[in-house]
Amino acid sequence: MQNHELTRRDYLKSLAAASVATYGFGEPRPLGAAEGHKIVHPKATADACILLWMGGGMAAPDTWDPKRYTAFKPGTKVADVLSTFPAIDTAVDDIKITAGLENCAKVMDRATLIRSHFQPDLGHILHSRHQYHWHTGYVPPQTVACPHIGAWIAKVLGPRNPVIPAFINIGQRLEGVGEQEELKAFTTAGFFGNEFGPMNLPFPEEAAQSVRPPKGMEPGRFENRNKLYRRLLDATPERGYLSDFQQESLLRSMDNAHRLLSAKERAAFDISLEPKESYQTYDTSRFGRGCLLARRLVESGARFVEVTTEYVPFLHWDTHKDGHETLVRMKKEIDAPIAQLVLDLEARGLLDRTLVIVASEFSRDMLIEGKPGSNAKDQATAPTEVITEMKHYGQHRHFTAGSSVVMFGGGLKRGFVYGKTADERPLSAIENPVSVMDLHATIFTALGISPQTAFDVEKRPFYATEDGKGRAVRELFKHQA
Repeated sequence: MQNHELTRRDYLKSLAAASVATYGFGEPRPLGAAEGHKIVHPKATADACILLWMGGGMAAPDTWDPKRYTAFKPGTKVADVLSTFPAIDTAVDDIKITAGLENCAKVMDRATLIRSHFQPDLGHILHSRHQYHWHTGYVPPQTVACPHIGAWIAKVLGPRNPVIPAFINIGQRLEGVGEQEELKAFTTAGFFGNEFGPMNLPFPEEAAQSVRPPKGMEPGRFENRNKLYRRLLDATPERGYLSDFQQESLLRSMDNAHRLLSAKERAAFDISLEPKESYQTYDTSRFGRGCLLARRLVESGARFVEVTTEYVPFLHWDTHKDGHETLVRMKKEIDAPIAQLVLDLEARGLLDRTLVIVASEFSRDMLIEGKPGSNAKDQATAPTEVITEMKHYGQHRHFTAGSSVVMFGGGLKRGFVYGKTADERPLSAIENPVSVMDLHATIFTALGISPQTAFDVEKRPFYATEDGKGRAVRELFKHQA
């Protein structure tokens, strides 16, 4: 879509319309050679994927791509500040990241670091638009409800363990937070149907409660309630808006949930069963506990797990004020859990076949909104030209021309840096730029899914990457095809 001046109200209306339209869709049919869409799936280098989502805009110069460091000092010109954290050494001689990520620094010899990721110029930059684009591969609004990348993986590959949901989303509340409707718009299986949608676990410490019948309810009574729910569903007027496929998909999702309630694998959801020392390493925040839950779920057969620091406007990585001090706190929340997740997967022999991704919707800068030359409207409270208070010291603006993605395992190279951003402002990607489309193609390829995979949705081909044009960055893989 080319309407870069879309208002938030128009955006929500269009998403609502797409959601309603989805109810009437029939079963999406895979396109193949008969339709001229010959698909050759690559050999998978990963069986599972964990996406660690830094919702709100993680500043690359203050995390994975350090630039010239300027310490806080009243009287410093804002234009002179690129990084507000100094660079530190890592386990790889020629890779440096920033202070506050010392644990991650110790595992960078297991990482592929992309420093040239970039996002499109959408004009009026809304976090929800960029998050929708990153998670689905499509710029909103669309005429259909686009599936989340996790739903694509669940649909094409199916579950690794038939009892464990193939797509699990940890840490993001979808009720009671700002922009909740926008978040719901991409946290969905879209036209694939309910059975491929996420199991949402906003609080990892409460995940165990979600896989057991309500307290005091006997199994037989729960079974009766399940049957009653089916009868009520059959009698509701809304059922008339559902296609046969959507009805059946909803019932299959209920069957899957019901089966999990009596399976031994549900113990994976109970992080209180983790040994004390291990639990304490992850117990930095809700995100840290989410990383622990993700590890336990992948061990038990989950296919795709997203763990988020949670996007809430003006909190966490959404650093419109007090940017530096906020990142001090955020780094304490993410540093040990990310590193421990990598080490735990490696110790269990799972890292080689599990792709771990650390990403965000865009980067940040002290001065530039969008990218150089953009007409993007300023979303931040502009700091003064001269820093006088600590609240001015930090990355306030949304920057889309250069960001970082860290990837571990999954058949990718180790201790490897790909791409580069400029050393001086503007910190744009200047070598080997990687778009969202090609990053998705790389993820799909690692999991053995062709980026040209397509489904017929109401007589329209819909591709895993937009128009099937995504190309995997083969240089990232240990063994290039």
